Amino acid sequence: MSSHSLAGALVGVRDLSGAGGDRLVHLPDTATSLVFRAAPGGDGDLLVVGPRTRARYAVGKELPVCLRATLRPGVARAALGVPISELVDRVLPLTALWGERAVRLERRLARAGGDGALVRSHLEVALRARIDAQPSTVLVHGALVRAATAALSARRPTPLPVLAGQLAVSERHLRKLLTTDAGLPPKSFTRISRLRRALAHGQRDTGTGTGTGTGTGAASLAGLAAGAGYYDQSHMSAEFRTLLGVPPGAFFADRLPAATAC
Repeated sequence: MSSHSLAGALVGVRDLSGAGGDRLVHLPDTATSLVFRAAPGGDGDLLVVGPRTRARYAVGKELPVCLRATLRPGVARAALGVPISELVDRVLPLTALWGERAVRLERRLARAGGDGALVRSHLEVALRARIDAQPSTVLVHGALVRAATAALSARRPTPLPVLAGQLAVSERHLRKLLTTDAGLPPKSFTRISRLRRALAHGQRDTGTGTGTGTGTGAASLAGLAAGAGYYDQSHMSAEFRTLLGVPPGAFFADRLPAATAC
């Protein structure tokens, strides 16, 4: 994997500055992200947010600068230097993984003054340096993870035995690779991807905030379930309860579980 290929190490940077309020919805997510936050005094910290297997409803905080950079599939293990399975459902400072390098990066980001493009540029340079230092086997594994997660994210996911054959690896190896390098076993990855597809089809915000309600009649929910790839409406309802804590009708009507402090 060349330095040139790492230009896309980040899917994007989302500006959440001033996005506080009574409640934030952190949805289940297959991705690993970096979140830079700057306090009013100008100091900032950089957090690693691992894949999330359940929704979390939190009380929002007003931050003058809050930028979330999502790592592209297959990049996180090489960039962060640890199995992503160790980061699932966790938020920790990047300094815990990178040490003094993270401290220097935080200083550069603080000087960016909330400029999303400049923050992304600094992060890309830092990620490129980390990934270029990894053994070739780590980079090869990253390419496999990228291809596999793309296939598992589809509305009709490729069965794992077929996918393993297409990628010329054993099913056992692919399952282990996805679990360690993407952070989630194939079934969980597909499950969360399908849920997020349903939320997108339901015109919900798929980031850290909530959106506006949408039609939740039986017919619309049945159509939503079919469009997202569920077996039927009952299957979708069960998944919403497990992953979001409430059934679809309640979620889309903003009848959500009580928020907890961050």
